[in-house]
Amino acid sequence: MITLDLILATTITFILLVLSVYKGIFLAYPLTVGLVLFSILSLKRGYSAKDTLIMIYNGGKKSFIVIKIFLLIGAVIAMWMTSGTVAAIVYYGVGLIKPNIFILCAFLISCLVSSLIGTSVGTAGTVGIALMVIAKGGGANIAATAGAIIAGAYFGDRCSPMSSSASLVAYLTGTNIYDNIRNMFKTCIIPFGISIIFYYTISRVFPLHSSVSGINVELAKAFNINLIALLPAVVIIVLSAFKVKVRVSIIISIITSFFLAVFMQHETVVNCVKFIIFGYSMDKTNTLYNVIKGGGLVLMLKTSLVILVASAFAGIVEETKMLNSIETITRKANYRYEIFRNMIITSIFTAAVGCSQVFAVILTHMLNKNAYEKNEIDNSSIAIDLENTAIMISALIPWNVALLVPITILGTDSSCIPYLIYIYILPIWNLISLRSRNDKKSAVAGLNS
Repeated sequence: MITLDLILATTITFILLVLSVYKGIFLAYPLTVGLVLFSILSLKRGYSAKDTLIMIYNGGKKSFIVIKIFLLIGAVIAMWMTSGTVAAIVYYGVGLIKPNIFILCAFLISCLVSSLIGTSVGTAGTVGIALMVIAKGGGANIAATAGAIIAGAYFGDRCSPMSSSASLVAYLTGTNIYDNIRNMFKTCIIPFGISIIFYYTISRVFPLHSSVSGINVELAKAFNINLIALLPAVVIIVLSAFKVKVRVSIIISIITSFFLAVFMQHETVVNCVKFIIFGYSMDKTNTLYNVIKGGGLVLMLKTSLVILVASAFAGIVEETKMLNSIETITRKANYRYEIFRNMIITSIFTAAVGCSQVFAVILTHMLNKNAYEKNEIDNSSIAIDLENTAIMISALIPWNVALLVPITILGTDSSCIPYLIYIYILPIWNLISLRSRNDKKSAVAGLNS
C-alpha cells in the first residue's frame, strides 16, 4: 500500500533532485538525503537497522562493476588524447564530415559505433569525444552536438547484440536477444527517420564554421598524426565485434594508447600516468588547450559516487518492496496500449527514483509483468516494451546515471536534453502506434456487434 510517508519521502527526494540539476548542485547530496529518508521508512516498516544497512550495502555493491567500467572509460579517454588517437580521428574526420550537416553526421556516426560496441558510455567516451572536439573547433552548437551523440549512442545501447541492457531485458523476459533486436528495428524505423530530419534541420541552423579546417593545422603541430594513431580505436571495435568483454577491450586499448603516447608522441611515462589519473591537458599557451582536454580517473570519481549512492538507495526500495502496491494499479490494464502507457509512466518514476537504467528496467518489469500475463501477451512484447520505455526514458532524466555519465564524459550539461529527439520520439511513436491499433480493433468490434 502506498502510504503518506512514502509519498512524502519520494516527493522530497524528487524535488531536491530537480533543484540540484537546476542549481548545479552535486547530485550525491540530494541522493544521500533520499537514502536517509528511505532508510527511516525501512525502520518504520519493521526492518532492523542491521537489515537496512545490509540492504544499503547490497545495493551499493551492485554498482562496483559499473564503477570499474566508468573509471576505465576515464582512463581510456585520457590516453586516447595523449596518444593522438582523438587528434587522428578529428584530423581524418574533418575531411569526411560536411560542415552543413555536421550534427546529423554526429548522430549517424554515433549510431554506427554504438551498434558495433553496444555501449552508450563507450560511444560517448571514444568517438563522442572526437566529435565534441570538432564541434568546439568549428564553433558548432555544443548542446545540439552532445544531444545528437547521446541519442545515437542509445541507438546501439538499445539494439546491439553487444549491449548489456539488451542482454538484461532478454534475461528478465526469457526471450532471445536476436529476436528482440529484429523487433526493435521494426519499432524504431519511423522514429529514426524523424530523427534524421530533425538533426538535418538542426545542422543547417547550427553548421560548423568554415574555419573548422584550421584545427587540422594546429593538430598537426601538436601531435604526430598518422593512421597508426587510430590503432586504439580499431582495437575497441575489433574486440567488440568478437564479443570480447568491454572491460577487457578498454584495458587493451589503454595499453595500446600508452605505448603510442610514449613511442610515437614522445610523452614521458610519468606524464602518461599523471594524465590517466588527473586527465589530459596541454600547455595553456596552446591554441588547442580548451579543445582537447579531459578524461582521467578523477573526472569519473564524482559520477562514481553518485552511482554508488543511487545503487544503495535502489537497494532499499527493491528489498523493502515499498512500491509493489503500484502493481495492483498497473494490473487493471486490459489493452496493449494501456499496458504500454503504464510502462511509460512507471519507467519515468523508476528512472527518476532509482537513478540507474538497471534499476528502472528491473522495477518497471516487476511492476507491469502481471498485466501482460493477465492479458496473455507474450514475453517478446514485454521485451520490446521495456526497450522502448525503461531503457530509453532513463536517458532523459538528468540525475540518472544513463544520462549523467555521457554528459560528464562529453563535458556538457542538461542543456543537451532538448536535442535527444530520437530518445523522445521512440516511446511516443510506439504509444501512438499502439493506440491506433487499439482504436481500429475497437471499431471492428463495434461493426461486428
